Amino acid sequence: MSAAKGGAMGPLVGSIDQGTSSTRFLVEVDCRLITLGCNSAGSTLSLSGGPDYRDGASSYGNSGGSSSWKLVFNASTAELLSLHQVELKQQFPKEGWVEQDPKEILQSVYECMETTCEQLKTLDIDIANIKGIGISNQRETTVVWDKFTGEPLYNAIVWLDLRTQSTVEKLLEKIPGHNRYFFKSRTGLPLTTYFSAVKLRWLLDNVKEVRQAVQEGRALFGTVDSWLIWSLTGGQNGGTHCTDVTNASRTLLFNIHMLDWDADLCKFFEIPMEMLPQVRSSSEIYGLMSSGALTGVPISGCLGDQSAALVGQMCFKDGQAKNTYGTGCFLLFNTGHKPTVSEHGLLTTVAYKLGKDKPACYALEGSVAIAGALIRWLRDNLCIAKSGEEVEKLAAEVDSSHGCYFVPAFSGLYAPYWEPTARGIICGLTQFTNKSHIAFAALEAVCFQVREILDAMNKDCGVPLTQLQVDGGMTRNKMLMQLQADILCIPVVKPSMPETTALGAAMAAGAAEGVGIWSLNPDDLPAVTYERFEPQIKSEESECRYARWKKAVKKSMGWEETSSKPQMNGETSIFCSLPLHFFVMSSLILLIGAKYISGCK
Repeated sequence: MSAAKGGAMGPLVGSIDQGTSSTRFLVEVDCRLITLGCNSAGSTLSLSGGPDYRDGASSYGNSGGSSSWKLVFNASTAELLSLHQVELKQQFPKEGWVEQDPKEILQSVYECMETTCEQLKTLDIDIANIKGIGISNQRETTVVWDKFTGEPLYNAIVWLDLRTQSTVEKLLEKIPGHNRYFFKSRTGLPLTTYFSAVKLRWLLDNVKEVRQAVQEGRALFGTVDSWLIWSLTGGQNGGTHCTDVTNASRTLLFNIHMLDWDADLCKFFEIPMEMLPQVRSSSEIYGLMSSGALTGVPISGCLGDQSAALVGQMCFKDGQAKNTYGTGCFLLFNTGHKPTVSEHGLLTTVAYKLGKDKPACYALEGSVAIAGALIRWLRDNLCIAKSGEEVEKLAAEVDSSHGCYFVPAFSGLYAPYWEPTARGIICGLTQFTNKSHIAFAALEAVCFQVREILDAMNKDCGVPLTQLQVDGGMTRNKMLMQLQADILCIPVVKPSMPETTALGAAMAAGAAEGVGIWSLNPDDLPAVTYERFEPQIKSEESECRYARWKKAVKKSMGWEETSSKPQMNGETSIFCSLPLHFFVMSSLILLIGAKYISGCK
């Protein structure tokens, strides 16, 4: 990395990686990552030594803390050399509610960019060499803001939030047969709490400020990418209100065949189309940075985080797939230029569209809500470990879970079940069970969930995957990766540089027309080195453990009764579902009737 000193670095590409748990800003050179910095925590840029994961922040998808990491990559091999990151806070106003402050998200982006630019200056690298910026973002998370003031009208409702279950039930009443898959032919998605349209509908129904702003024509809607692009390109002073096809395809308002908003869907959800962002490709110039050290640099790439990881893993051919382990788990299978409809509980989504005039590519997706978030839960809620590394060490103290199974259905079950009434359970406990067995069961739970969506994907595609490409923060856990290979009964391969989400966004930005410093021709892409994990147990043992997991999953279903509310003592009553005025009037009639009968006697 001695060559990194000096201004003749060549063209650079920046990448904003805005996830559920953290925000990062990376800078890439000649298609390879070189540095990342987060906020102004006073940290210094390191150019030697291996990755250090001892920090408590490395709890795989955690949030709410104040730890920070920094990433620095070798310019020629993309090998990770050191790491630094800042976590974002999550707010839980009520059970099942998950929110974030849109202004905090935006501020974290500015801080990351400014810190990285300062670091580059200390290396005598001219930040004028940064020719484009890409964005990858948490999908489905919903933001509504005032286009005249630039102020959010409510906190961002995060993708795994469950408050909209009653909204979903009301919407299902409008659909023949209450069929949650009624719009799947247009959207590729079921009607569930997961997607943005129901979150936006909830805001319109429950937040006066949002409803009033919509009525007055002041409200803009967007997923996090839209909020960032609009803000970074000028905000109320001419900011670009847009999104890309990958993020739009996660709203339930987007027709994946027409590649545009669907007027019928907007009418069904009663959402004004004028508040929606313009839909663009994943690789084009959306606007220029309007302030800060990178003023004038074009924002030229945008991909939802899972699509960005697919691009970063260079899965450009039909049949290639990747699985990302972050707050949740997301397995994407490239199906080419025609969308494939799943018959086994998977989603059909837009994988990418790398240019205005380029065709869209589609993917089948299996979504798991809770993966890295489970490790955070063990740390923050059960307090059995202080970090993800401690969870790994605990699990390594035992050779199995010894019959303990963990179903982390904290937000219901996503693919392939789409069962909102499920809740998390730990079963198979004995007096022998200790925290090490629970830690092992938690890691195994992540792997079992991936097995379920991989099985569904193999059935839909007809040609089983012979290996699984993986990325994301949890892949640093070697024990998890070995467990995954054992449970899938196929090899698991991870790139030596796991930050493929940021890499994919940078690739899209650098390849955009008007930037043109990155070729996405497969022959021009850099070689990637992988670490490989082979199955080490017999398939019979794997199948036995998986069968018991499936038994536990069945026990997790139906815990939440959505049609009734618990009383103070935790019991339910028929009167919980009756309107108050009906109950009062009925009681009064019964009382009058009783007096009348008594008088007759």
